[in-house]
Amino acid sequence: MRNIHVNLDMENFPDFIAELKYLSAENGGRKTAAKTGYRPQIKFGFTEKQTSGIQNFIGKDSVLPGEIVRAEIKVLSPHFFQNQLEIGMEFNFNEGAKIIGTGRVLEVVNQMLKRASL
Repeated sequence: MRNIHVNLDMENFPDFIAELKYLSAENGGRKTAAKTGYRPQIKFGFTEKQTSGIQNFIGKDSVLPGEIVRAEIKVLSPHFFQNQLEIGMEFNFNEGAKIIGTGRVLEVVNQMLKRASL
């Protein structure tokens, strides 16, 4: 079991925990740091739908372009991803049409989002 802090305040209850890789500015990423609470669009490959996802960084207040961080993610429209998420799944996060980073699911916290085991 990983030793990851999860905020259990119901108002801020995360949907999943992810490792985020911010692209460097040279590779098309942001030119400035992102602060915890940042809300880019999240896009998984299994659907055309995307939604805002609040990124609350674990152990950091901000992330520079090119850095990797773990974050609690709370999505605005979780029903878009109902019964679809599993550990290891990858996604992009965007500002508009521009991909500014990639992520990998480390833990699915919201059971409604968890893919059913076969």
